[in-house]
Amino acid sequence: MNSFVLSHCSVYQQGRFAPGEILVEDGVITRIGQGVPRPAGLPEIDGGGMRAVPGFIDAHTHGAVGVDVNAADEAGLKKIAAFFASQGVTAFNASVLTDTEEQTLRCIETIKKVARQRGYGAQLLGAHLEGPFLSPQYKGAMPEWLLRAGDTDLLKRYMASAGETLRYLTVAPEVPGVAELIPYAAPRTAVALGHSGATYEQSMQAIRDGARAITHTFNGMQLFHQHAPGLMGAGLESDVWCEAICDGRHLHPGTVCMLLKCKGYGRVVAITDSIMAAGLPDGRYKLGVNDVIVRDGDARLAVGDSRAGSTLTMRQALINLMRFTMEPLEKALPLLTQNPAALLRIDRQKGCLAPGLDADIVLLDDQCQVRRTFVRGDCVYQREEQP
Repeated sequence: MNSFVLSHCSVYQQGRFAPGEILVEDGVITRIGQGVPRPAGLPEIDGGGMRAVPGFIDAHTHGAVGVDVNAADEAGLKKIAAFFASQGVTAFNASVLTDTEEQTLRCIETIKKVARQRGYGAQLLGAHLEGPFLSPQYKGAMPEWLLRAGDTDLLKRYMASAGETLRYLTVAPEVPGVAELIPYAAPRTAVALGHSGATYEQSMQAIRDGARAITHTFNGMQLFHQHAPGLMGAGLESDVWCEAICDGRHLHPGTVCMLLKCKGYGRVVAITDSIMAAGLPDGRYKLGVNDVIVRDGDARLAVGDSRAGSTLTMRQALINLMRFTMEPLEKALPLLTQNPAALLRIDRQKGCLAPGLDADIVLLDDQCQVRRTFVRGDCVYQREEQP
C-alpha cells in the first residue's frame, strides 16, 4: 500500500511542526495540510499524535547487524536496509572501503542490483567509494597496500560498472593524479575530500574544481594550524558540506558545536560511518579486509588500534546532536535529512516533506523512538507495541 492519508500527526515542514495530514499517492506526497481533500476510499493511517518527519539519509555507512558492505551479497544489503529502517533511515549509500579492483567491481554490481529493487527497507541509493585514491599518511582504517595514485582509467571502469549508482566518491586531492581526476568526476558524482594531508591551497583548488564535501570532518586529515590551515581550514571557510560522526567518540561534543557555529546548520551532514557491528554487542568484526575489535561500543583495528568506523545509528546521532547542542529536534533534523539530500543532489526527490517528493516519512514518538518508517509510500518498519 503506497497510497494513503496519514492523519492525526504533527508534520515537520520548513523548520517547524504543525498539525496536519499527508496525502500520499503512488508513493509520492501530493498534499499536506489540515483536512486535505482525498480520493474516495483511500486508506487512512492514524499517526497517533506523533511527529511526522522526513526520513533520515545516511550518506556514509559500511554496514550493520553483522553485514560488511565489502563482503555483502544482495540478502546482506537488504538486511542492512531493514535494520536502518528501524532507525528512521529511508535512504543510504553503501560505502565500499578501499579494496582490490575485482572486489570493488563485485561490490558495485551487487549494490546496483539491490538499488533497482524496492520494499526491502531503507532505499539503497548506490555506492560510495571511499578510496582507493587516498593518502597513506592519513589512511586510518584503509589498507595501505591497496591505496594508489589517482587513476582516471580505473575510475572510468568503476563508473561504467555503476552507472548512476555511483553516488559518492572520497579522494585525497594531494595524491598524485587526483587533482586531474576531480574535475572529471565532479559532474558525474558527488566528490568529497578526506583521508588527506592536503594543503589549504590544494584543498581550495579541489573545491573550485567541484568537490562538494569533507569526509568525516576533523577525522583522517591534517588538522588546523594557524600557519597551515590545510583541508580542515578549507572545509570551514568554504561552502562545502561537512560530514560529522556524532557518536561522542570521533568528535567531542564541543567540536560538533564549533563545526555548527562555523558552518551553520545548513552545511553539516550527520553520518554514521557505521560498520557491521552496529546494532550488535561488543566483539570481533570485519571492516573490509581489516579485523576490528569493538569494546564498549568503540570500534578499533585489531592491529594498530586506529578507530575503524563506528557502531552509531542515525537515530542515536539525532539524539546526540540535540544533547550536544541543547537545541530542539526542529533544529537538528536538517543534518539528517535535507542536507544529505542536497549534498547527493537528490533534494528534488527526498530530504523534506513536500508535495512532489517521495513519501519517505518517519513517525517519531516523544522519546524520538521510531514507530513507523515509510519508503516511497511503503511501510517498511512498524515498531511493535511494548507490553
